Parts: sequence; structure tokens; C-alpha cells
Amino acid sequence: MDIILLEDVKSLGKKGDKVKVNDGYARNFILPKKLGIEATKKNINDLKLQKANEERIAKQIIEEAEAFKTQIEAKEVTVNIKVGKGGKIFGSVSTKEISEAVKEQLNLEIDKKKMQAANGIKALGTHSIPVKLHPKVTARLKVNVIET
Repeated sequence: MDIILLEDVKSLGKKGDKVKVNDGYARNFILPKKLGIEATKKNINDLKLQKANEERIAKQIIEEAEAFKTQIEAKEVTVNIKVGKGGKIFGSVSTKEISEAVKEQLNLEIDKKKMQAANGIKALGTHSIPVKLHPKVTARLKVNVIET
């Protein structure tokens, strides 16, 4: 019997795959647990329409991320930090502080977890921080660190 999987099944395949299984396995396990449906022409056509819709939505999400990327890269954020004698910095500028500065100065919401500054910024000057907006889209935020 041909089955279209509605969820990932470890021994058979991934969601949306069309697989051939024994009739008993399909009737007693796959169909009752709603892991798959019978591969009729209607169900196959519905699956194609659903995949096309998912691709369209994914494309739209990437386009929105690209637009946000251009918006981020066109601007610069300034962050103040305390500096001691001889230009020595106390601590570092964390992604939390950068996120708050972006919200305050640019009126944009950027999650601090999406910024990829592992240990923070530990020097004065202009720095470029990667911001992962989508698995395929990474923006570079300009952060200007000045002394208070």
C-alpha cells in the first residue's frame, strides 16, 4: 500500500514522502496513529498544493529578512562604556546592551540571541556585529563604542 507520511517516521522517511509499506503495517500502525494517509490521487494533489504554499511562505519570509537586513546595515548604533586611565575599558559591551541601544536609537527590535558577538566588545571604536535574521540571511550591524 502506498502511504504519504504526515510526520517523520524513523524507519520509513520524512514528512511528505510517498512510501510503500505492507497493508497490515499501514492499517494497524500508520493510519490509526495519523502518521500518514493513503496515497490517492486527491491526497497526492493536496500534498503538491501544500508544498507549493509552504515554498511561497518560505520565500516571503526570506524576502522580509532581506528587507530588514538592508534596514539594519544602513544605520549605526552608538554605545557608551566607562574607560579608565590609559584608555583601559571596564568590562565589555554585551549583546543585551547593543539590543537595548538598537531599540532606543533605531526603534528596531533585534533579539540579543541573534547577535553573534560571543564575548562582547572589549575595545573602543566601530565594530561590525553579525546578526542572524534567518538561516540564509545574516546582516552586519555597525556598533560604535565610545567612552562616557
